[in-house]
Amino acid sequence: MPRTVLAGLVGVVVVAALAVVLPWALQRRLIYLPSTAPVPPAGQVLPGARDVVLHTSDGLALGAWFVPPRSGDRGVTVLVADGNAGDRMLRAPLAAALADQGLGVLLFDYRGYGGNPGSPSEQGLALDVRAAHRFLVDEAGVPPHRLLYYGESLGAAVVAELATEHPPAGLVLRSPFVDLAAVGQVHYPFLPVRALLRDRFPTAEHVARITVPITVVYGSEDSIVPAEQSRAVAAAAAGPVRTIGIDGADHNDLVLLDGGELVSAVVELAPPR
Repeated sequence: MPRTVLAGLVGVVVVAALAVVLPWALQRRLIYLPSTAPVPPAGQVLPGARDVVLHTSDGLALGAWFVPPRSGDRGVTVLVADGNAGDRMLRAPLAAALADQGLGVLLFDYRGYGGNPGSPSEQGLALDVRAAHRFLVDEAGVPPHRLLYYGESLGAAVVAELATEHPPAGLVLRSPFVDLAAVGQVHYPFLPVRALLRDRFPTAEHVARITVPITVVYGSEDSIVPAEQSRAVAAAAAGPVRTIGIDGADHNDLVLLDGGELVSAVVELAPPR
């Protein structure tokens, strides 16, 4: 075989190997996009809120904010699981809007986010949200049947998995994807995403095991999680489900952060006293 041909073949093999090895090694840096700086005290951002600490079963202490209802206490608390980027400060407008509607709210950051120790992974986030649930039930004294779970994008998978073990009164899933591979394939069609991924986050599989009411909220023009994936999650639900498509909304539009339709979807799912 001519030397130039051999060199060309070696080059192809090296490029192909790098195309597989690098995504495997670096994938969590692409999936998890935390704001790592510490966040300010709760009261500086949300008047009346207080700082709390969540203790995970693997020994981490995570920062969180507990926001009490501001008026007309409905006796319901919302556990909010963030998406894959930023920190809990980005969800403060949602917490304020829900508190104004008489709901308590727990905002927390995953490991590696908001100045918290540790590195995020699917298994780690499952431990983190369980620490949030334990705080609300054991320390704040919220009865499980007075809890709502709210999950944003990747957080929808986090709370859906939690609900398979600790069912709440209901779930609001904002912009959920079928599973991480399905949404990854949309953005990296040239890679064998399903074979490479270490973290799965199978939202649709989880909701197929949940019988509590679920509301799915999504934007019709979502460029990150296609609307058809959110509708597929709703279709997989085993229990009663409601879908709310917000016309023209993209994944990070303000209407999907604390817009009126989104806030109403949470309030309407709250069980009566």
